[in-house]
Amino acid sequence: MNREAWIDAELDALREAHLFRRAIALDRALLNFSSNDYLNLAHHPEVIAAAERALRECGASAGASRLVSGTLALHEELEARLAKLKGYPAGLVFGSGYLTNLGVLPALVGRGDAIFADRLAHASLMDATMLSRAELHRFRHNDAGHLEELLKKHAGAGRKLVVTESVFSMDGDLAPLPDIATVAERHGALLLVDEAHATGVFGPGGSGLIREHKLESAVNISMGTLSKALGGYGGFVACSEKLRALLINRARAFIFTTAPPPPVLGAALGALDVLEKNTGLGAELLRRAALFRQQLQAAGLDTMQSASQIIPVFVGDNARALALAGRLREQGLLVVAIRPPTVPEGTARLRLSVTLAHSEADLVRSAKIVSSAIVR
Repeated sequence: MNREAWIDAELDALREAHLFRRAIALDRALLNFSSNDYLNLAHHPEVIAAAERALRECGASAGASRLVSGTLALHEELEARLAKLKGYPAGLVFGSGYLTNLGVLPALVGRGDAIFADRLAHASLMDATMLSRAELHRFRHNDAGHLEELLKKHAGAGRKLVVTESVFSMDGDLAPLPDIATVAERHGALLLVDEAHATGVFGPGGSGLIREHKLESAVNISMGTLSKALGGYGGFVACSEKLRALLINRARAFIFTTAPPPPVLGAALGALDVLEKNTGLGAELLRRAALFRQQLQAAGLDTMQSASQIIPVFVGDNARALALAGRLREQGLLVVAIRPPTVPEGTARLRLSVTLAHSEADLVRSAKIVSSAIVR
C-alpha cells in the first residue's frame, strides 16, 4: 500500500490551477525585482564586518534558548537599539518575523477573546490567530469604519486585539493608521501593527509609519523584521516594559527555541549603525520607487494602490502571470508571479520591489521591458 499516493493528486491539482511552486536558486545574472533587501544592506561592508566581529567574539551559536543560557549581551544591546529606533521603552527579538507573530498573538489573547484583523493581513498573523484560539473577525481592507462596526458588534468579547500591517506586502499600499488607532482606543482594544515592510523605509531615520504618525502611545505593539530593509534575519517587537515581561513568560515561540545567533545579531546592529549615519536612505528609496511606478502607470499598467517600494502590476489570471514572469526572466529581470493563496482569487499579479541596488537607469530600462511584455 502506497501511503503517499494522495500526494500525486494534490500536486496535480496545484499544477492544473497554475499554483505549483518550486524553490529555485537565485540567478545573480538577473536584475532582482523580488528582493526585500530594500536598502541593499545585505552586502554592505559595515553590516558584514559587524557580523564577522560578532562571529569571532561570540561564536556561531547562542547555544541555548533565551531563558536557559542563550541570552547574550548582544541580544540586550540589539533590543535596546530597536526600542530606541521605534520610540518605545522596550524591545524583544525573536528568531524570525513569522515566529514573532506566532509568539505574540497567543500570548495576548486566547479562548473567549477576539482578534480583529485586516482582511489582507499577513499569513503569519492569520496562523497566529488560529493558534491563539481567539475568535477571528476580519475587517475590510484598510476600512476603519468597518473595524468600528465589528468592535461594536462584539463588544462583549473578552480582551480585544486589532491587527494590521502598516505597509502591505503584496499590494504596497499603506494602512490608515491614525484612523485605526483612534477606533481601537475608543473600544479599549489592544493594537498590534506589523511594520515588516515599513521599518527602515518610512518614518524619521527609518523608524516606521507608527512613528511617522506619532502613534507610539496608541499602538501597543510595533512588530518588525530584521530580514527586509535591515538586510539580515530575525523579528522583533517594540512595546512597553510590562508587555515585554509578559512575552518573555508567555510567548512560546520565544521560550522554546534557540536564541538568534551572534552573527545575526551583529549584522542587525551593523545595519542600525548604517541607518543612523545615513538617515535619508528610506526617502531615497521611495523617490526611486515613485519614479518606477510613474513609468509603469504611464504605460497603462495597473499598479493598484501602491504607495511604497512594493509595486504590484495587476494581471488577474494565474497562468498569464506565470507566463509574464517567465518572459521577463528571459529578458534579464527576476520578477515573481504572486498567486493565491498569497493573494485573493482572481488577483494574480507581478510583484516588483524597488531596492537601492536599482539605479535610476535600471528602473527606466526595466519599466520599458515590463510594459512591453505586458501590453504586447
